[in-house]
Amino acid sequence: MPFEPRVADGVLRLRRPGTRWLSTGWDGGLSEADAAYNVSVPEGWERTDLGEYVTERLAGAGFGSEESGREAGPALLTGVDMRHARVARAGTVTVAATAGVSNPAALPMGAGAEDASAPDPDRNAKRERDRDPVGRGTVNVLVATTRSLADGALANLVAVAAEAKAATLLSATGFPGTTTDAVVAGCAPDGEPAAFSGSATPVGSAARACVRDAVRASLNARYGAGDATVPDSVADAEYGVVTDRETEVFAP
Repeated sequence: MPFEPRVADGVLRLRRPGTRWLSTGWDGGLSEADAAYNVSVPEGWERTDLGEYVTERLAGAGFGSEESGREAGPALLTGVDMRHARVARAGTVTVAATAGVSNPAALPMGAGAEDASAPDPDRNAKRERDRDPVGRGTVNVLVATTRSLADGALANLVAVAAEAKAATLLSATGFPGTTTDAVVAGCAPDGEPAAFSGSATPVGSAARACVRDAVRASLNARYGAGDATVPDSVADAEYGVVTDRETEVFAP
């Protein structure tokens, strides 16, 4: 059976019974559960008891008692309203995404690549300390396949999704990501086995295309509708960072 997306009361659920998940979110890691979630938080949100908050939100959305007795699955948090969530499906893969870039994370390619209006490192650090833990942006991606992935392939699916997210954002906004992006990847243990999930595999190819289209559609829904404006630079954003520190590069 395919993964079923549903939105209720500001919560997006991507469901298929008995899924194996790998999350990079606040309470991440490996788990087995019937669903993964993306939860929209209100402006000015300051809760720090994230587990309790997620439990309350799932119950309020009517999802708390629908998971066949299993523990609730992985959940991501975002300041993006779920009316801007978009889903893409290709082959065995389903992707649900929300995209906001009010807290961009720029990565200049060499000295002088970022404009002079970028904040200095001290200001970057302060912006990070003072930032709401979720921010008002965040690009969250839930990617799942009905194939049964080997452990390494499930982990690699996170990397494949993150790469596609970065490429899409860079093209659409000029930023490769935000300070709070996260990915949850899932697979069906009872599906056809797949040892690999790279870009040339059926799973990886479908995941890349679905992430691209879901993220782009979510950006269009949020910014095309005039609900928000994409910042021209990190300095113009409410939150954000520029990674411009120097490193030592050497041959091993």
